[in-house]
Amino acid sequence: MAIRTIPELFLVNAKNQKPDCLLHKVDGQYRPISTAEMVDSVQRLAKALADAGVQKGDCVGLMAENGPHWPIIDFATLSLGAVVVPIYPTLTPDQAAYIANDASTKIVFAEGFERYRGLQVQELPALERLVLIGDSEGEEGVETLDDWIEAGAGATAEEFEANSRAVEPEDLATFIYTSGTTGNPKGVMLTHHNIISNALSSLDYLGIEPHFTALSFLPLSHSFERTVSYIYFYCGVTIAYAESVAHVAQNMGEVRPHVFVSVPRVYEKILGKVMENIAQAPPLRQKIFHWAVGVGRKTLPYRLKNKTPPGLLGIQLLIADKLVFGKLRDRLGGRFRMACSGGAPLSREVAEFFWGAGISIFEGYGLSETSPVLTVNAPGHTKLGSVGRAIDIVTLKIAEDGEILAKGPNIMKGYHNLPDATAEAIDDDGWFHTGDIGVIDDEGYLRITDRKKEIIVNAYGKNVAPAPIENALKSSPYINQVMVIGDRRKFLSALVVPDLENLKPWAQKQGIDSSDDAALATDDRVRELIDGEIRKVNGKLAKYERVGIFHLLPEEWTIEGGELTPTLKIKRRIINDKFGDVVDQMYEEAEG
Repeated sequence: MAIRTIPELFLVNAKNQKPDCLLHKVDGQYRPISTAEMVDSVQRLAKALADAGVQKGDCVGLMAENGPHWPIIDFATLSLGAVVVPIYPTLTPDQAAYIANDASTKIVFAEGFERYRGLQVQELPALERLVLIGDSEGEEGVETLDDWIEAGAGATAEEFEANSRAVEPEDLATFIYTSGTTGNPKGVMLTHHNIISNALSSLDYLGIEPHFTALSFLPLSHSFERTVSYIYFYCGVTIAYAESVAHVAQNMGEVRPHVFVSVPRVYEKILGKVMENIAQAPPLRQKIFHWAVGVGRKTLPYRLKNKTPPGLLGIQLLIADKLVFGKLRDRLGGRFRMACSGGAPLSREVAEFFWGAGISIFEGYGLSETSPVLTVNAPGHTKLGSVGRAIDIVTLKIAEDGEILAKGPNIMKGYHNLPDATAEAIDDDGWFHTGDIGVIDDEGYLRITDRKKEIIVNAYGKNVAPAPIENALKSSPYINQVMVIGDRRKFLSALVVPDLENLKPWAQKQGIDSSDDAALATDDRVRELIDGEIRKVNGKLAKYERVGIFHLLPEEWTIEGGELTPTLKIKRRIINDKFGDVVDQMYEEAEG
């Protein structure tokens, strides 16, 4: 029988009977949760939700980090035909309240007392129950997730399955609130059919096997991780939840994953750390490493086709794997088979390094509005520098102005309570306007060149795409974040946040005091270092694309500070507003 809805997908997973359906950290060790245990918790919570009056179409909010509680609440809610509203756990209480109010959430599950208390003091007229994920620590009047699961003790498998089968493909499954780089977030309305069609179609391209263990650390509030998790459940993959992004490296060694998905910044940071370690290594080790990287690049045509190079190159690769690349793969746990990248463009330099090292990163492309996958590079069908080809349910075309347009069963129903925004995004012919600029080559591979609204038009009328320049600059181990500026200016400039983790050891070697971040950012020798890194990139760019001046900022841009979206994209308008005076002064000094 074909899978039509997420509850039906869960019923398939319920038959797997794995002793380690989920893995999570308890008292310093990873503990398994069996399929039977998870199914029991889902069924109990579904009964408790129904007893609390949750019906088809009602909205249930979920503000939590990744963990077993996430799929339990998700599947239990969806089994009733109710709508799950993820709220990024990094949002402030007022930002979370905006989403809860916009969706008219009836119940909100919030992890940890800080989030619970933050929501408790907000004006939430539609909210009937606020539930804590975690220990109530003896406080009276605090309902916990464990309390709700215990209250559903009379649940039966028959009633749960009947409710699950009653959910229809066109029923709303979730509102995904797009973080947005300006204004309030918009609630993307996705149906069960949107998500299931996308998950099952994407699965055909990935080669995920039931015996795999996956490490989950990209927020489940992010549509990418969530849809991939449904694929994991459908295939019977064991899902291990990372303690946090900061613990990912340690957790990889503990759970030894076969697969994971992430945003480019994580891969960039891994490469930056590798390059910094090599820079401090003895000369012989540096020479071996760079030789191995060169061998890796030569083997790319074979690596991308999952083939072994012939002759001398094959022998060189065996040696490079033994001396260098094998050790890198060991850091991923030793069982690594594949990773996926999405959410932002992955620079070609980063992709080439990892592929050359035998670490397959399949880059794809999509948006929350498309459930999310539109294109993907697949095993044996990968072209670096592209985001792959359209999955079989998706049709793409490029508009006259270069914008990527998409059609398919995975395209959202619309934006919640925003008919004008919906009409702007989906035209009368049913094409979804992505807001991204791209080209499709003769083999059907899509390449993203920039965001439509972020293209810089300089004083001479030249169009400049900032994202590729920024990605190239971030390949430097000494540059953490960067934003290129130059709209209506004669030349480009950049705001640069240095990578202090790598910069401080370098500064200490130069005899520079690295205890004061602000002083470090103004030191002439540091500026000279960053200038050299920018010049390296400028040498590969057209004259009008080169960064002429830059300013170093000592503090990292963060979600909490408002400069980044929850998916780690820079908010250009916010940064321009915050540092407008700095930018103006930078240009005045340069032009003066």
